[in-house]
Amino acid sequence: MTDKTIIEGLQGLRAAAGRTLGSSGWKTLTDQEIIRFAEATGDFQWIHVDRERCERESPFGVPVAHGYFSVSRIAGLFFEAVEIRGFPLVLNYGLNKVRFPAPLESGARYRLTLELKELKDLPKGVEALLLANIEIEGSSKPACAAEVLYRFLLG
Repeated sequence: MTDKTIIEGLQGLRAAAGRTLGSSGWKTLTDQEIIRFAEATGDFQWIHVDRERCERESPFGVPVAHGYFSVSRIAGLFFEAVEIRGFPLVLNYGLNKVRFPAPLESGARYRLTLELKELKDLPKGVEALLLANIEIEGSSKPACAAEVLYRFLLG
């Protein structure tokens, strides 16, 4: 179950400015997801992919996700947290700031939470600055805290 928000067109988006939009459902991070990300990026640092060495040498005791795995989940979970209606095109436009305050450990549960910070008018739509957090269940710090930009285009 998620706290999904439905946004109806430009008027609904303007009304949502300054509010928390919603959260995705909780996901459980697996070793297999970490390994698939390592394969996709070529980053096979042992702290991510070598469970036995992590048990012996890592302060976490288990593999941890790449920081970029955490940030990549924002786009993947965005439409699970928010349903956007009335825009023919929604584009991920980029990032202003990204931080990785806490490790996302294998076996941990995580979710995306979004807040719509501000809107900027464009000739054919609006640009939204969103605060996106990949929260870790039971942790006071997120795995990823990012300012993300999305463009909502009207045509």
